[in-house]
Amino acid sequence: MKRKRYTPEFKSQIVLEILKEEKPMSQIASENGIHVNQLHKWKTQFLQEMPKLFNKQNEDQEKMKADYEEKLENLYAEVGKLTTQLSWIKKKSGIYHD
Repeated sequence: MKRKRYTPEFKSQIVLEILKEEKPMSQIASENGIHVNQLHKWKTQFLQEMPKLFNKQNEDQEKMKADYEEKLENLYAEVGKLTTQLSWIKKKSGIYHD
């Protein structure tokens, strides 16, 4: 017998229905042809994983901020290097007057 596979979207929809508490879990299970124990597992998994979602968002924001700051630092370093080179070229070419 082949096991049924459910999409993450379907599981999410079912868990949201469970969390609304408008119907008993046994009714949701029978309406969708899924054993009530499976619904309990999905709900538990969702509730355990939910905090990680917010943590991931914070990690992504921190990484973007760090990447931005690193790029900005590199650009300032490049501007400083080019300014120094330009001054040296002007001085050597006689264009630069003190």
